[in-house]
Amino acid sequence: MLKKTKIACTVLALTTVAFASALHAQGKPQDIVTVVKITGISWFNRMEVGVKEFGASTPGVATRQIGPAQSDAAQQQRLVEDLVARKVDAIAVVSMDPPTLEPVLKRAMERGIKVVTHEADNQKNTMVDIEAFDNTAYGARINERLSACMGQQGKWTSLVGSLGSQSQVQWADGGASNAKKYPKMQLVDAKNESLNDAEKAYGKAKEMLRKHPDLKGFQGSSSLDVLGIGRAVEEAGLQGKVCVFGTGLPSEAAKFLESGAVGGIAFWDPKDAGLVMNKAAKMLIDGKTIADGADMGVPGYNKVSVKKGPGAGVIVTGQAWVEVDKQNYKKYAF
Repeated sequence: MLKKTKIACTVLALTTVAFASALHAQGKPQDIVTVVKITGISWFNRMEVGVKEFGASTPGVATRQIGPAQSDAAQQQRLVEDLVARKVDAIAVVSMDPPTLEPVLKRAMERGIKVVTHEADNQKNTMVDIEAFDNTAYGARINERLSACMGQQGKWTSLVGSLGSQSQVQWADGGASNAKKYPKMQLVDAKNESLNDAEKAYGKAKEMLRKHPDLKGFQGSSSLDVLGIGRAVEEAGLQGKVCVFGTGLPSEAAKFLESGAVGGIAFWDPKDAGLVMNKAAKMLIDGKTIADGADMGVPGYNKVSVKKGPGAGVIVTGQAWVEVDKQNYKKYAF
């Protein structure tokens, strides 16, 4: 009886694959869905531009982007579960908390759905994880700019969107490792969670300034951290006395860069990341692989490095970070 059940399941799986292939042959577009951490914020609005651009420029492909209304790993998981139930062709996900998504992404791949992740180099159940750059090096570089502003001495702290966000934790840890070069720098209360919310980052920054009146620096991770920190620094009249550096978008951080409440930001273009994720998903659907040194045809990803990931997939890394300050942020219109 067990043998017959296994045979029946195999036949069903083959029939499902054949049915999907037949639909595509009849003109049904390949459905690639990008799932982000949270909808409605500038970072992911910009990513959606790349997602839509790929769909508009690629025949036979339909692309769209979805995400939870709040920064919540469980809500993101439910969205992915729904896509698995619908059996889309590919899922590209910016993981809020990689371990939370492991079971559902495993089911997705078992059903023949192609899986691409971003900002999640610890994700086991993925086929390709796209990283814009080496995360530790990125965090170290932000901290080097912060350290220079602080004169390599004094207390500083760090914020992350969430402790489950792999890349942001790596940036914070990269910053902490870099600061160890300077004996007079002291990290206090590391990795405060902002939940990818500028208001919460503002509250955390105010709390840190009250707790440590001699605090000299902040390193932010979420693109919204510098907005909350900058606001707190401005309100306290500490421009030029407290240094603030982190990930951000020029359009959002502009007023704080101009006032001096934020010394500088770094970023990669979310639009380009959206393009690369969807391009990788399309390659997987077509049975193609990404080779070490490949040109993905997107700025910052013209000569990617490819290495084995923690699971059966690979990690594809570009060189896509940009850093700006008050002098040059206007060069970037997003």
